[in-house]
Amino acid sequence: MKLVEGSPRILADADSHPALGVVTWRPVKSIWIGTMTAVAFLLGPLFFSWSAFAVFLALSAVTLCGGHSVGMHRRLIHNSFECPLWLEYVLVELGTLVGMAGPIGMMRQHDIRDWAQRQPECHDFLCHRRSFWHDAFWQLHCDLQLTCGPEFRPEPRVANDRVYDWMERTWMWHQLPLALILFAFGGWSWVIWGVAARVSVCVTGHWLIGHFAHRQGPQSFIVRGASVQGFDVPIAALLSMGESWHNNHHAYPGSARLGLMPDQPDPGWWLILTLRRLGLAWNIRTPATMAFRPELQRLNNNDSGCPVLRLIRQQFDSHAGAWR
Repeated sequence: MKLVEGSPRILADADSHPALGVVTWRPVKSIWIGTMTAVAFLLGPLFFSWSAFAVFLALSAVTLCGGHSVGMHRRLIHNSFECPLWLEYVLVELGTLVGMAGPIGMMRQHDIRDWAQRQPECHDFLCHRRSFWHDAFWQLHCDLQLTCGPEFRPEPRVANDRVYDWMERTWMWHQLPLALILFAFGGWSWVIWGVAARVSVCVTGHWLIGHFAHRQGPQSFIVRGASVQGFDVPIAALLSMGESWHNNHHAYPGSARLGLMPDQPDPGWWLILTLRRLGLAWNIRTPATMAFRPELQRLNNNDSGCPVLRLIRQQFDSHAGAWR
């Protein structure tokens, strides 16, 4: 086996095939998200309070932006910027609190999916080709076992890191200290909304973005030779912390900036810029600093920006014209 170009942790050979495999129900994964969702639906309305809802919004924003988008995705998985190790640990811990997986598990899922999508063929599980509810069951409650899959081998700095090993082994339990803190300050309503509802909404929302971002939407780029193309989901740009600019991500997977145009808001990128101003982020990669990709084809598409920003701009222009 040898390392695959563009996938520094994936080792594949001539027998590695991204389209042959079996999807099976994974009890732990299913019970985890099923329990969180059931608690949120059954107890959330009974224990609702505005303070609990504020906790839900604040923790969702912090864990999705600083944790999943910046810590897990842009730093740990893609190495799109560098930062102090202590800050990396903090950001990845916030990503672990989102409730999807531990750091090694997130890297494995992401890298195998990316490798498969760049091949001429790809399993339906890895490219969200099945119907909405079928894909929901697969992604939230099942796993794919490739018949002849590649080998995932994380870099030594991650594989030999005791902190990441601990996070990987205990990631579900990381909700417990947070739950205790929330209970101390706000009782059961804060726990239900700050843990169960947040995990349910964030994990389900992550699947929703992935589902639509691989099926339909605006495109500014096409990656020639890839069996799966990415699409932007402009309406979810702020809620996803910039992750829904998925067509841009397929074009420049190593870029720290996902919203490439002025009308493509990217909160994750804003956080990285803030860290840079504080001297806590450097060697930041963007399309301007990355190598040319011969397989990348630019499309003429001026309609991929955020519709909310476009509406605000139109309203501003119309009012500005009236005052001229």
